[in-house]
Amino acid sequence: MLDNNVAPEQLSIDDARQIDLYWRAANYLTVGQIYLLDNPLLRKPLKVEHVKPRLLGHWGTSPGLNFIYAHLNRVIRNFDADMIYVCGPGHGGPAMVANTYLEGSYTSHYLDVTRDERGMRKLFRQFSFPGGIPSHAAPDVPGSINEGGELGYSLSHAFGAAFDNPDLIVACVVGDGEAETGPLAAAWHSNKFLNPQRDGAVLPILHLNGYKIANPTLLARIPHEELHSLFIGYGYEPIFVEGDDPAIMHQLMAAALDQAMNGIRAIQQNARADYGVHALRPRWPMIILRSPKGWTGPKQVDGLKTEGFWRSHQVPLSGFANNSDHLKLLEEWLLSYRPEELFDAKGAPVPEILETVPHGRRRMGSNPHANGGTLRVALDKPPLEDHAVIVEAPGGAKAEGTKVMGGFLRDVMQANVVHRNFRIVGPDETASNRLQEVFEITDRTWMAATLPEDTNLGPNGRVMEILSEHTCQGWLEGYLLTGRHGFFSCYEAFVHIVDSMFNQHAKWLDASRDIPWRQPISSLNYLLTSHVWHQEHNGFSHQDPGFIDVALNKKADTVRVYLPPDANTLLCITDHVLSTWDRINVIVAGKPPMWQWLSLEDARVHCQAGLGIWHWASSEDGLEPDVVMACAGDVPTLETLAAVSILRKFMPELRIRVVNVVDLMALQPKERHPHGLADADFDAIFTKDMPVIFSYHGYPWTIHRLTYRRTNHGNFHVRGYNEKGTTTTPFDMTVMNGLDRFSLVLSVIDHVAASSPAAAELRQLMNVKLLNHHDYIREHGLDMPEILNWEWGSHSQ
Repeated sequence: MLDNNVAPEQLSIDDARQIDLYWRAANYLTVGQIYLLDNPLLRKPLKVEHVKPRLLGHWGTSPGLNFIYAHLNRVIRNFDADMIYVCGPGHGGPAMVANTYLEGSYTSHYLDVTRDERGMRKLFRQFSFPGGIPSHAAPDVPGSINEGGELGYSLSHAFGAAFDNPDLIVACVVGDGEAETGPLAAAWHSNKFLNPQRDGAVLPILHLNGYKIANPTLLARIPHEELHSLFIGYGYEPIFVEGDDPAIMHQLMAAALDQAMNGIRAIQQNARADYGVHALRPRWPMIILRSPKGWTGPKQVDGLKTEGFWRSHQVPLSGFANNSDHLKLLEEWLLSYRPEELFDAKGAPVPEILETVPHGRRRMGSNPHANGGTLRVALDKPPLEDHAVIVEAPGGAKAEGTKVMGGFLRDVMQANVVHRNFRIVGPDETASNRLQEVFEITDRTWMAATLPEDTNLGPNGRVMEILSEHTCQGWLEGYLLTGRHGFFSCYEAFVHIVDSMFNQHAKWLDASRDIPWRQPISSLNYLLTSHVWHQEHNGFSHQDPGFIDVALNKKADTVRVYLPPDANTLLCITDHVLSTWDRINVIVAGKPPMWQWLSLEDARVHCQAGLGIWHWASSEDGLEPDVVMACAGDVPTLETLAAVSILRKFMPELRIRVVNVVDLMALQPKERHPHGLADADFDAIFTKDMPVIFSYHGYPWTIHRLTYRRTNHGNFHVRGYNEKGTTTTPFDMTVMNGLDRFSLVLSVIDHVAASSPAAAELRQLMNVKLLNHHDYIREHGLDMPEILNWEWGSHSQ
């Protein structure tokens, strides 16, 4: 452990000078961006018109980020390391831009930002400026896979990148403010899932600069021994680098990184010496870097402490038009880096700086793993016929949809065993969600202790479960961003835990799409099951279909939502989403045994169209229907068909059209979404003026939102989840929310045939059925036999 202030003889004088030159240059470029400096090399006295400070330009974290980058460059060269840099601290953009500019990666992607005075001026002027670049390490920054705008995801991203990347080392800088977030706190446990035989390594670098925006950070204020014990307890071997004297800190950091790299190499070599031996969980090294916030910046501003205090967090100096002292202080700050030693007469970095930079793809800004689409290999997939449910007639078979899906995913995993590029993540729910057939060929990833009675746990497992949805999401994002594929299986109600992470990933994809050099990555695929209509035993807390609405807020180019009504449509959708890229696909499907409606071939046609008329269930006989019975979701489909069977028995003269929606985006106008229907096609299916009784899986207003511009929207009557739930029977859940077959029949009567004698009799019968249901479940604890034993085809109750 290196936790003293005595510098070992680690760096030669020349090496130390070169690293210090690089660090000063990176700091100078960072300050230049934050102040939009229009006088790049200070060739003339600094004036007010030369600076326009950007309040979003956070200086406080940047010196530490630059310091780490400079030293990692040396490590890459000395160890020939394949390394990427994950920047966790928020608003770390200017530091990451400065470093990728110095190493040449930035210019290789943005040819007009040349490494000379003209290019440096453009570099400064674009930062956090209209038409320019963000203040975070956004997709615009070469080498970035973690934006840092929202804190907490860096470490799970880093581990996700390292899984199945045996030669990759991910240096992950964790800010001490970020370390206070829940997602980051859980992510420390990712080391219990990293297999040194087959995976790469993550080198966490916890940067303690002491402060957030205006408050101290917890980990910077606890005693040294407690901090050390904390990370020993997490399973790491912490190496401390602490101080503020650059000369000493360069020596300490070099020694710490060499110790960490040698430790990583030793762990991997020992584990890989015999692949047939079970790999034991090692104690991975990590670095705890303690340096002043705003290091090398103004020590005081207006007589108040700045360096080493929260006042350095954003822009330490401002108000130049009215404060000449601040302008003078800024000039002194910039000159303290001695720019004449850093850049030549043309503004290019001096040779000594360039000598510290790795070459080609070894530069962290040019590493292909940080542009994962360049490494992406399409998945091999088994034929769907091997997994299809035989459906000789609609409603002629029962199956567990997600169990069928699990068999398909098992074979996908098997087909890609050589590439090792497909994983399933989820919070301890793979078997619960009926995907357990994947365990026939793989285990759950597990490097912690095992007991003799344990099953399906192993270091080579490809199913990753931890009871932290945040960590699951972060792992999968890191895995996808570095060129691989995966699935996230989760209970529908609790996927909301990652709403914000979903939003950030959607924004990353959206921004990446406009960056020519960013190659497409595999889609983020969600399976949401144990859904709202199948949570009768868990109750109200587990009943929430609202993630769909979160998804629909994102751009049409990014999001897809699928509601397969049976196993074969679920198979077709799963096969499809595994071939897509740069999207987020949300699939909602139940797991209990349910009636199956479509053969595989019919399912393929239906999924390709997105929605369509089920003629076998309709009774319009080629004429204009009296009513359209639409449905989206497995339970709404069942209840709609059951309602249709009642109507066909008691009101045979009624012309009914049944429409099923599997791709929710098909409801949108074609000009709003690539999967949307043209108005003429929509009108042909839903009619221009007939009542549409729409049974929907989620909140009813979602359907209104998607169809509000359609001709017949005024006749859409949507039934769905109305935030009514409790611990009750499955069918009672639909009754509580007006989605049950009896209520649907009543809705048809209200809107189509309210005055007919047959309708009056049927209305009375349906009300009796609802009363009978109420009494029956409270006496027996089960749904009525006519509900449990219902079959399509008899058209009777």
